[in-house]
Amino acid sequence: MKRTAFVVGMGLIGGSISLAIKRDQDIHLVGYDISAEQLHMAKALGVIDEAASSLEEGAQAADFIILAVPVSKTIELIEQLSTISLKQGVIVTDVGSTKQDIAAAADTHFSDNVCFIGGHPMAGSHKSGVEAAKAHLFENAFYLLAPGKNSEPRHIIALQNLLKGTKARFLQMEPQQHDKLAGTVSHFPHIIAASLVHQLKKLEKTDPEVAQLAAGGFRDITRIASASPVMWRDVLLHNKEEMLRLFAEWQIEMDCVKEMVERCDGKAIHAYFQEAKAFREELPQREKGAIPAFYDLFVDVPDHPGVISDVTRILANKEISITNIRILETREDIMGVLRLSFRSEEDRIYAQKELKRHMYETYTI
Repeated sequence: MKRTAFVVGMGLIGGSISLAIKRDQDIHLVGYDISAEQLHMAKALGVIDEAASSLEEGAQAADFIILAVPVSKTIELIEQLSTISLKQGVIVTDVGSTKQDIAAAADTHFSDNVCFIGGHPMAGSHKSGVEAAKAHLFENAFYLLAPGKNSEPRHIIALQNLLKGTKARFLQMEPQQHDKLAGTVSHFPHIIAASLVHQLKKLEKTDPEVAQLAAGGFRDITRIASASPVMWRDVLLHNKEEMLRLFAEWQIEMDCVKEMVERCDGKAIHAYFQEAKAFREELPQREKGAIPAFYDLFVDVPDHPGVISDVTRILANKEISITNIRILETREDIMGVLRLSFRSEEDRIYAQKELKRHMYETYTI
C-alpha cells in the first residue's frame, strides 16, 4: 500500500515541503490546518491529496507526521499526538527554529513506538501562506536534523528519503548545539534588524526625512525584520538562555567599539573594520545558510520608453523567473539602474549572460 505523510500546518513551509515530497515520491499526502481557508487552498492548488477534518483523523493512518507550525504550537501538538493511537514506528518531525524545548517535549510525551526526529529547514521567504509555497524553496539550503531518543539510523535514512525532493543539504546535530549555532547566525541577527527599524521609527518622529534615506541600503539590510512576529516571539522565548548569552556578548562588543570611538583611536577602529571585512570575505559565497541569500543583479538601462519591458521580455523568452524588480534610478537624461532579484545563483548567472548578449551592462555586489 502507498505510504501516507500527514502535514500539519498549510503555510509557506508546510506547503513547500508537501510540494517537494510530491515531485519526488509516490506518497499519499494529507494536510491539516486550523484555518479552513488555508486547508481548502492547499487542496485546490494540489499541494495535498486530501484534507483531514481533524488532527486525529490525519495522524492515525500516517507513516510520517510533519509539524509545520510555530515552536509553541509544535509543543502543544506533540502533547495532543501522544493521546492519539498512532501507527507503530511512525516517524514524527517538525520544522521549528529552536530544538531543545521541542526535543524535551517529544522525550516526555512520546512512547517507544513513536520515532521523533527534530527538523529545521533553514530557508524561507518574505511571503507567507500556502499560495506562496514552492517545491524549490529548500534547494541547496541546510536542513538540520536532531534525532530523538528513539531514533535509529534507519529512521533518519527514511526521513531523508522522504524529504530528498527538497534537494536540501542534511546535517545532524544535537538540539543544544543547534540552538547555539542558530542563535548566533539567525536568531540574534533578526533581533538586531528589528532594533534598527525601531531606532529609525523613533528618529522619524523628529526627522521625517530619515525614512526617505532609509529606502535604499537600510531597507535591504533590515529585510529580515519583516519576518513573522509570531515565529520570532517563539524563537526568543524558546531559546532564552542562548539569547541572554548573546545579549551579554553583544553588549561587550558594543562597549569595545564605543571605547575606541571615545578615545578617538583611529588605528583600532580601522583594524576593527579590517578584521571584520577579511573574515566576512572568507565566508562561503552564494550558498544558502541560516538567513536567505539575495540573488540580485543590477542592470544599467537608458532613459527611453520600453526598456524595462525589453529586459523582462529577454528573460521571459528564456524562462528565467524574476522574484522582484526595482528601479533604483529614475532621474531624467541619465542612465537608470534596475535591480532584478532571482531565486537562485544559477538563475542570476543565466540572466546576466542573456542580458549581456543583448548588450546590457550588468553587475553584482
